[in-house]
Amino acid sequence: MKKKLLEKKKYPAVCETCLHGRLSPDEKSVLCVKKGIVETDGKCRKYSYDPLKRRPQKPLLVERADPADFEL
Repeated sequence: MKKKLLEKKKYPAVCETCLHGRLSPDEKSVLCVKKGIVETDGKCRKYSYDPLKRRPQKPLLVERADPADFEL
């Protein structure tokens, strides 16, 4: 299943979503068990996808429709 998610390129392989990394308090870097301090958009050979670290996209705001728009 992991390979299917990464093949779609919807979820890029970055250290921010890695199993071995933790986001630092300033959210500008990742504290990695394998490589130390790395950038959030970095990636190494030890990368392992963790779906619980993925941040969902924000929903789109939809404007309210006026009833006058639907009258003939």
